[in-house]
Amino acid sequence: MEIKKNGMYVICGRPNVGKSTLANALAGEKVAIVTSKPQTTRNRITAVCARGETQFVFLDTPGFHKARNRLGEYMNGVVRESVAEVDAAVLVVEPVPEVGKPEQLLIERIREAKLPAVLVINKRDTVTPDRVLGVIEAYRKEFEFDEYLPISALRGEGVDALLDAVEKYAQEGPELYPRDMASDQTERQIASEVIREKMLECLEREVPHGVAVAIEQYIREDGVLKIAATIYCEKETHKGIIIGKNGAMLRRIGELARRELEEARGEKVFLETWVKVKENWRSSAAQIKNFGYADD
Repeated sequence: MEIKKNGMYVICGRPNVGKSTLANALAGEKVAIVTSKPQTTRNRITAVCARGETQFVFLDTPGFHKARNRLGEYMNGVVRESVAEVDAAVLVVEPVPEVGKPEQLLIERIREAKLPAVLVINKRDTVTPDRVLGVIEAYRKEFEFDEYLPISALRGEGVDALLDAVEKYAQEGPELYPRDMASDQTERQIASEVIREKMLECLEREVPHGVAVAIEQYIREDGVLKIAATIYCEKETHKGIIIGKNGAMLRRIGELARRELEEARGEKVFLETWVKVKENWRSSAAQIKNFGYADD
């Protein structure tokens, strides 16, 4: 069916509310890494889907949080800028019947941009219906959302209802992305993010937030996708933790990343990883730009 309308929507919220899980559910495939640790998403990620004559483009943004370094400031800036560039906002919240400071700030940004907005109450499967009603009542006092939608992004429940709610904001126009495109990320970017995801899963709480992954090589030779990646951390002690005893941790991270990339690509992958130290890179404007966390 020919695309006749398109709509662009920002998915925003505090860290760990399920924004990236929702983006993956909307795209119908994994376009954003997901872990239980906060601030997993650092850049804006596009999730694209089509239904009928409408193409939906969702911008998955980093969790809005109290920034402690330049990287955090950049991540918050991504959220603020994204809210100003879309047709409507989707604010994702936990099923907690009170409005926190991050949500208040995001609501104020939505209000300033004069954006229509939908409140998505994620993880509805973890609470009672009465609890959900309490959340709706708390947020209704702060802002008059166009819709209040309880969903379970993890189970894919409520995705169609969300598309129904935001389709009315779509405007006449052609498709913005090719029909078979679920995200605007390059293969190199996805490989970098998959490696970082496995580090977030395997490492201690503080270490993975201070890492960045640079893809040095990404080539196909003799039927094999060869990837060389350098992992940068902020401290020598962190380097030792990432490598592990006799290199065990680094091998584990590499093996998990390789398996996922092979499954996603449908081809054999050879992955090499190294670890280097760049002290306090998250506080350096030049370094965060080098790692792709800053606008040109």
